[in-house]
Amino acid sequence: MLSAGGALALASSGLLTGCGADTKDGGGGDRFRAAFTAGGSQETLDPHVAPNFVDQARAKALYDTLGTYADDMSVRGRLAESWESDASGTRWRIRLRTAEFHDGKPVTARDVLYSYRRAADPATGSPSQVLLSAIDFGASKADGQRSVVFVLKAPNFEFPTVFAGPGTEIIPDGTTDFGKPIGSGPFTHVSFTPGGTARYRRWADHWDGAPHIAELEIVPANDESARLNALLSGQVHYAADMAGASVNRLKQDGSTRLLTVERATAQQLLLRTGRKPFDDPRLVRAVQLGLDREALVRVALAGHGEPGNDLFGMGLRGYPDDLEPRERDVDEARRLVKRAGADGLRITVETSPVDAAWEPAADLMARQLREVGLRLTANTRAASTYFSEIKTKGVAAFNTTSTLPVSDFLQQRVRGGAARNQTQYASETFDGLLERARTTRDERDRLALLTRAQKLARAGSGLLVWAFSDATDAIGASVRGLRAAPPNSHDWARFDRVRVG
Repeated sequence: MLSAGGALALASSGLLTGCGADTKDGGGGDRFRAAFTAGGSQETLDPHVAPNFVDQARAKALYDTLGTYADDMSVRGRLAESWESDASGTRWRIRLRTAEFHDGKPVTARDVLYSYRRAADPATGSPSQVLLSAIDFGASKADGQRSVVFVLKAPNFEFPTVFAGPGTEIIPDGTTDFGKPIGSGPFTHVSFTPGGTARYRRWADHWDGAPHIAELEIVPANDESARLNALLSGQVHYAADMAGASVNRLKQDGSTRLLTVERATAQQLLLRTGRKPFDDPRLVRAVQLGLDREALVRVALAGHGEPGNDLFGMGLRGYPDDLEPRERDVDEARRLVKRAGADGLRITVETSPVDAAWEPAADLMARQLREVGLRLTANTRAASTYFSEIKTKGVAAFNTTSTLPVSDFLQQRVRGGAARNQTQYASETFDGLLERARTTRDERDRLALLTRAQKLARAGSGLLVWAFSDATDAIGASVRGLRAAPPNSHDWARFDRVRVG
């Protein structure tokens, strides 16, 4: 039976009332339904604006990128058949494979240049804007129909990580309207309503082979209970982002399969260091020392994760391997609060049902920080508008980031002035270390510089990684062709490989 909240959420998506999809190319077992948290009325099929999992899943269905991430965040080719740099690391040549857009036109070097130039424009809002801004578009060029030469403003020996970045999809040259989008992905567009269902049809001429299913529907179900109950009742085949209590229930049920990746998601508390009170580094440090991370994992994540150490990317290439755990020190945290003249200070943290762990984490953090003299209260915002609102509102907020290359995360989320630097951290020393790392040819020297930069940011950026949660999606027992894969990697939400039956 559906919970009341779940029923309401699914009714609005069309799942309870019938989807009304065009069944010309298949139905029943040929139609695959996947449920995600949606982004509300501001959603778009513009692939360069892809802040959430559901946006990325839709983009993966309609479009393609030059490259894709393996599980370890190394890059392998998609539309790019090969790439190479000159000795300086400033000039990169990319050779394209033979591929077509849905309208039959070939994917060309001009399309790649247009797509990257558009995504590099801050006004577009691409998650990869900072990385793409390193390109000198005036000097870059198409060298024939299937060869692109990118000239960079400075050496960058990790430039290929850009090819797989979210918000770097290739679109036809000149595209500005995404009402009826054309891409080169495995599915073609049928219909889409912002905040509602997106419908796609198999494209038989995809360069990597036609999908096994005839139709794909990505449906909104913002409450986790709605996604859970939709899967158990057979209304969807795939339910994204299942948390602790739901995972335990699914294990007991036995009629579904779990796709679990350990330490896939960095659970973060963002403290805005550009605003009071967290412009005082003593209070940032006090919060760091006041949290009991093991208790947060045990309670908020129901044990499905492990404590964080205030840095992103545990276990990935580039993550410092010599960090001591961040131990709780109530006495020192209390002293810092008193020295800052902040005893009894009330702080509001922004949270949302977007992640089932956030509200219990906020409750437990409030109890923990009360011991050090801080009064934390939660302000719950709607899931549909949460991420857009916390860009400008509040002084503290919950956030998550899934698997990305460590160097890319630092460029996009921590570097001063980056569009997604939500703590407003600004350090010329950090920025300088990061730039030196990306422009250093020797791998060992490059990683040493990254380590120095990360330790500096860990101390004062205001980006607290309090835990790493497991990422778990769930599928019906009849679903084949999907495996557990880190979010943002090639095999995550790879619905063109799905078989049902």
